[in-house]
Amino acid sequence: MIERKQELLAIALILIFTAPLFILGGNSHIRIHDNLDSNMTWYRVLLDSGNYLAKTGSNIPQMLDGVAPRDAFDSQFVGIVWLYAIFPTPLAFAVSQLITRIFAFIGMRLWLRDYIIKDPSKKYITLFVAVAFALTPFWPSGMLSTLGMPLALWAFLNIRKGKRSIWNWLILTLLPFYSSLILGFCFLLFLVACIWVYDIVKKRGWNWRFFGSIAYMSAIYCVVNYRFISQMFFQTNEPDSRSAFNLPNNSFLGSIRLTFKNFTIGHTHDQPLATYVILPVILLAFIVMLVKKDWRAQKPFLWLLALNFSLSIWYAFWWWGAWNPIKEQISIMRSFNFSRFHFLQPFIFYGLFALALVYFASRGGWWKKLAIIGLVLQIGVVFAGNSEILYRVAGTPSIDQFYARNQFQDIKAYIGKPQKDYRVASIGIHPSISQENGFYTLDGYVNSYPLSYKEKFREIIAKELDKSPLLKDYYDGWGNRVYIFSAELGKNYLFDKNSTKHIKHLELDTKAFKEMGGEYIFSAVPIDNASENNLHLEKTFEDEQSAWKIYLYKVGDLNAG
Repeated sequence: MIERKQELLAIALILIFTAPLFILGGNSHIRIHDNLDSNMTWYRVLLDSGNYLAKTGSNIPQMLDGVAPRDAFDSQFVGIVWLYAIFPTPLAFAVSQLITRIFAFIGMRLWLRDYIIKDPSKKYITLFVAVAFALTPFWPSGMLSTLGMPLALWAFLNIRKGKRSIWNWLILTLLPFYSSLILGFCFLLFLVACIWVYDIVKKRGWNWRFFGSIAYMSAIYCVVNYRFISQMFFQTNEPDSRSAFNLPNNSFLGSIRLTFKNFTIGHTHDQPLATYVILPVILLAFIVMLVKKDWRAQKPFLWLLALNFSLSIWYAFWWWGAWNPIKEQISIMRSFNFSRFHFLQPFIFYGLFALALVYFASRGGWWKKLAIIGLVLQIGVVFAGNSEILYRVAGTPSIDQFYARNQFQDIKAYIGKPQKDYRVASIGIHPSISQENGFYTLDGYVNSYPLSYKEKFREIIAKELDKSPLLKDYYDGWGNRVYIFSAELGKNYLFDKNSTKHIKHLELDTKAFKEMGGEYIFSAVPIDNASENNLHLEKTFEDEQSAWKIYLYKVGDLNAG
């Protein structure tokens, strides 16, 4: 009866956590970085482009003047895009969050119950650690890329042990449709493959069923991600933007510092929120084990701790400059980010947390109370990290305020021409806003596109880049954000309508802009020297429900100014 009540409480916590997204809808506050500024708009653009099902090698006409490759985005087999085809943007986001968190909870609970915590009297720890894990922040468009790992590992380990169940194979079949291979699961598959090799070395025999499960899931991922594979390995007509990425140049000491930063704070795309409760609890458990000299009986804990810290070392030292001679010779080491083994860390942290809590609870007395307090505190930490709290307090716009649909419809009506007949760009706001509203842009945020376009677009902003070494390195050395940069604004694209910022000394090559088909610039701030840039202020647009005040500038004739 108590266990049933605990299960109901666990489910209630997940529903309460996700409820604001459903209740507030477009008024909810969510992550902008690598979310509203990119992926959420990409889904809508893909669906509206008519090229969603296009053959490999096709382009998306609405972005980067039509050179954005269709294959740089998710294939038609990725489930999150289906949600955006069925539901409005805010509801699609909410449903995806609920799906991800429910299956994260189920997977973590199963993995802990069957392979980490064997003591049946500690089921409450298994249950609520699973809740805390399910409520951690994650990169939204990654879906189950990190939070689905315990579920996949549970299925793999079942097959490894010879457990025959259709559920194991169903999990391995369906997860590739709701997760990312390159942003998570390729690293889990590598880890599972290492377990298979370990079994061989330990003379447990060649477990072909286990090997077959790894190959099976890998094959499904190849089908789901056929566009990425095609672009990465088979489309070599011209260099893409990734080929010009700068090589990292971290020093040895800098890499050591980054190791501890990653281990204690995490990465923006897979934060376990371990800093304040989980890590102190884990380290305290480790110290007590050493002092009490019972660490030999805690091998799973020690192995997981060593693995997790090793992942931080790998992440940090991937950016060490000493690698560069090798990376210069092997192109895939420049274009693919092998540091991302850190995507394995969140579920390992929670496995360690569960083991530490069980270790304390088993000692009884105030140690058990400490375990319960730690569990409650961590649930409090993840609730405090709820996007509605985090981003509302930070003052970021809601979904509807960000996309400002009414305001941009007014701009569209004012221009009065079919949107496909002209090109626009943005200053001081993300291009995703105009793209979400149907405008065709010269700018955009794309992970891979022709290097020739990057060089062509650079002519527009060359003088601004020369003013700012930071922006110059950002664009030339990375360049996924093909933005109209201003040295006076820096890397800030969120100048809302309350901003008092002006651009006083803008230097754009508007002739190059015009030659590329650009006609209008949407600026979030006034450009004081607009006339010197052959720009004419057409009209200022404001809207009660928008976060922005948009200054619409039109580029003059090529022979003007």
